[in-house]
Amino acid sequence: MDGNTLELGDLLADAEDASPVESVDVVARNLQKRFAAASVSFLFVDLIEEELLRLTTADGAHDGHLAPRIALRGSVYEEVLRSQRAHVEPDDAGGYRVISPVTNRGDCVGVLEVTLPHSDPSVLRKVDQAAHALAYIIVTDRRFTDLYHWGRRTTPTSLAAEIQHQLLPSASACEAAQFSVAGGLVPADDIGGDTYDYALDRDTLHVSITDAMGHDTDSALLATLLLGALRGARRAGCGIAEQARRAHLALLDHNRGLATGQLLRIGLDTGHVQLINAGHPRPLLLRDGTVREVMLTANLPFGVSSPVGHQVQEMQLLPGDRLVLLTDGMQERGASGVDLPAILLGSDALHAREVVRRMVGAVQDACRGSLRDDATVLCLDWRGDRSR
Repeated sequence: MDGNTLELGDLLADAEDASPVESVDVVARNLQKRFAAASVSFLFVDLIEEELLRLTTADGAHDGHLAPRIALRGSVYEEVLRSQRAHVEPDDAGGYRVISPVTNRGDCVGVLEVTLPHSDPSVLRKVDQAAHALAYIIVTDRRFTDLYHWGRRTTPTSLAAEIQHQLLPSASACEAAQFSVAGGLVPADDIGGDTYDYALDRDTLHVSITDAMGHDTDSALLATLLLGALRGARRAGCGIAEQARRAHLALLDHNRGLATGQLLRIGLDTGHVQLINAGHPRPLLLRDGTVREVMLTANLPFGVSSPVGHQVQEMQLLPGDRLVLLTDGMQERGASGVDLPAILLGSDALHAREVVRRMVGAVQDACRGSLRDDATVLCLDWRGDRSR
């Protein structure tokens, strides 16, 4: 066992011994002891990736509380998150300010900011390792405390918005050898019922995007019923057709309304995709420098009575493909001037989460921050089976 492994092992052991709300304190004490760090703080990224909130250590300037918000756009923090590379610069006291990304499996949790007396490359590498460890610690500890959920709220949250947030995956992005997937949802002024979801089995990636009709708590409750039925069927090992059938019957049985959606079941070893399109906007596919709509047959939405079940369609993903699912809020009247295919076409060098950020950001800007309907994007980058 080398020294680095031992040091990270000590850090994780200290984190486990501490309270779940003291993750940053544990990392701070570790860095102060090893490298004489003068200050350590963690900055959360908010739910819509517009702002950061700083959480200092218990003995820091803000006494363990969240400091004022920091705009993310155009900041050095944004550059660190987008590049996933640490930033180092001299400070006024003769030391060095180091900002490292805190990321877990592609999900950007925030950044770690540290002030060090020197900028030795080996020390900087170990700060990066501590930031990576902090990501795992936070992902574990946020099950036990609201601190990390609270830290991501930069605006008042309605009951409908709270329900909607709880329906989304706990991580907005995920990476594996075969793929990267990232989702983003910008809620309307009056919550519109959008959700996205993904889950990974040993040989299958499950992906969905849904749009429950209506607004506010009505749409949030409808989305809860829909997603609960889909997840329950998926976790019971049902195929994609049975997942759709159970979701459809749940809406009919409870007379809650209707919802559009797309369900995908992707074989990790082949890239073969089974799809169901329940009245939802067509996906966009970037392949070999060209963007096109995936010409899916549109079945009726979930919750609309029909003697015919939802049709299972098929497509083949190829290494290098980028597939984007979206809701109709991305195409609403206020955003009609946004050229989504052009954004996608110019995104080759970007991570999937950056594609999502650019698309929803363009729609937000076009609507001047006031959306009539939720705007949701799910981006899947397919690299193919790398196990061979």
